[in-house]
Amino acid sequence: MACRITELVLDCADPQRLADFWCEVLGYVELGREGEDVEIGPPGVGFGGPQPTLVLSRSTEPKRGKLPLHIDVNPTDRDQDAELERLLAAGARRADIGQTGDESWHVLVDPEGNEFCLLRRRVEAAAS
Repeated sequence: MACRITELVLDCADPQRLADFWCEVLGYVELGREGEDVEIGPPGVGFGGPQPTLVLSRSTEPKRGKLPLHIDVNPTDRDQDAELERLLAAGARRADIGQTGDESWHVLVDPEGNEFCLLRRRVEAAAS
C-alpha cells in the first residue's frame, strides 16, 4: 500500500485572495474554512478525490527565498498561449528566474509571489 497526496498547504498573507486566484486557475471551488484558512478543491468531489485540495493557510511569517516546491499546471481546453493570457488576466505575473527563452514552459508567480509553471502540453480535464 502507498500514500497519496490529498492536499497541499500553502502559507500566505491573504488566504481569501489566493483562494480566489487558484480557484480561477484550477476551476476549483471553496470547500470549507477553519479560522482564516480556506480549503479549495474540485467541484463536486472535494477532499479525498483524485486531485489534491489546496489549503491556503494564513501566516504572518515572511517568505524567505525560493520555495522548495512549486506547482506546475497544464492547459486543458486551450493552447498554451491562450492559457497564458487567461492566467495573466487572473492576476498571475511573469517571473524571470534566468530562463534562456528556449523553454517550453512559462514561469509565473501568483498574487503573493509564489512561483508556478505553465507547461505546454494539454491534458484532459480531471473527471469529477
